[in-house]
Amino acid sequence: MANILVCDDDKEIVEAIDIYLTQEGYRVLKAYDGQEALKVLREEDVDLLVIDVMMPRLDGIRATLKIREENNIPIIILSAKSEDADKILGLNVGADDYVTKPFNPLELVARVKSQLRRYTRLGSTVKEIGAAVYTTGGLSINDDLKEVTVDGEPVKLTPIEYNILLLLVKNQGKVFSIEQIYESIWNEDAIGADNTVAVHIRHIREKIEINPKDPRYLKVVWGVGYKVEKI
Repeated sequence: MANILVCDDDKEIVEAIDIYLTQEGYRVLKAYDGQEALKVLREEDVDLLVIDVMMPRLDGIRATLKIREENNIPIIILSAKSEDADKILGLNVGADDYVTKPFNPLELVARVKSQLRRYTRLGSTVKEIGAAVYTTGGLSINDDLKEVTVDGEPVKLTPIEYNILLLLVKNQGKVFSIEQIYESIWNEDAIGADNTVAVHIRHIREKIEINPKDPRYLKVVWGVGYKVEKI
């Protein structure tokens, strides 16, 4: 079963999350600030991180930035703030999901399960014969090996970024609305999904495009949605 690292300076919240995740069979690792979380990640095999935004020594935003320099594990950010700006900030630094305090523990467990399912699908430990490869121009996705390359150079994507790009590349030329992308990737109703999808689209462009402001592959169709060009 997966190892979940829970990081929050409020020990009562950590203990509450521990109870619910342990009941689901997960092994819970604990940290109480960003520095401790980084130390655990270096020493343990962690499959998913739940981390609070506001913490002493090293907050959740700066910790996520450091983690994303070398690790693509799913990250769920917790915060007492509910404004869109805080949600976007978390997504901007590389988080995969965002839960606002106070939260329903069962909702958090559901989001953990959802992120782990996506991350497991991206695991590259199993390599099958007859790889499913999707290409357009110099962009290539090997969906069996879960590898993305642009002009032969490997590109590191988070699980959600990968799934969005795969959806669009497998359906080259087809325009997907923001709602269709969100519901396909997150498997939930697209309520207030515009900013969430837009942030991930921007991150993908920054990684696969030479000039993200004039993209060759990932195009916006104004008023409709997004598509990947068939080149």
